[in-house]
Amino acid sequence: MGMAFSKMHGIGNDFVVIDCRQRPMALDTVAIRRLGDRHFGVGFDQLLSIEPSPDPECAFRYGIWNRDGSRSGQCGNGVRCVAAWLARDGSLGKGLVSLMSPSGPVRVEVLADARVRVDMGEPRFSPSALPLDVPHERDHYDIDVAGGSVRIGAVSMGNPHALIEVDNVDAAEVDVIGPAVEHAEAFPRGCNVGFAQIQSRSTIALRVWERGVGETRACGSGACAAVAILRRRNQIDALAEVHLPGGMLEIQWQGRDHPLWMTGPASFVFEGVWHE
Repeated sequence: MGMAFSKMHGIGNDFVVIDCRQRPMALDTVAIRRLGDRHFGVGFDQLLSIEPSPDPECAFRYGIWNRDGSRSGQCGNGVRCVAAWLARDGSLGKGLVSLMSPSGPVRVEVLADARVRVDMGEPRFSPSALPLDVPHERDHYDIDVAGGSVRIGAVSMGNPHALIEVDNVDAAEVDVIGPAVEHAEAFPRGCNVGFAQIQSRSTIALRVWERGVGETRACGSGACAAVAILRRRNQIDALAEVHLPGGMLEIQWQGRDHPLWMTGPASFVFEGVWHE
């Protein structure tokens, strides 16, 4: 028997969504890699499972797997797709609804224009939250990578992010520096790596190398991380547009002791059945 799935994307960050509310996820690491292969499978950046929630305060739980079969703690574009999938299914209530992510509860709301608004929680800058192997929390860190040192900012948005400021995001060596920082000794569990060009107090251009995936068209948690890091340094305003290769996300963060909000689209591509 085949496995039904939905193909979706959030501004080009693409997903396979599987309904696991009636039966558990049946794919192991090898099967996830086969499904995620863009030549021999369906292809995706992440696989999302929708499951019953063990917490009565959350309507559903969702799981996240990268294309290499590894698990992820959070995915901003992914949670918008989960919310849109549940709304189309008629299973998501009106207004703010809580869902259980791998890193804890998140609140979501499908807006009248079909965009999805997500409470991504408060950014966590403590090195232990990422984890990042440094002695003290700072705005900047100089970490050793093959061939030299790279200056980064770092934050956890439920998953670990490093951010590098660049003068021209189009010229950034994402495919060289990205994997070097992802696998740097300072990040014992790896990290996502953002390359940010500040264009104004309210506009950022961003490219992201995702842990376990490579460069993607968009990364929702990466956009949140970029705003959190740059906002804490007072380099940008509380409301910013983040422009990624796949499109734009609106990120709002008032600062310490406030949640960070992300708003953006979620799109359906096609429905299918996977036969191994």
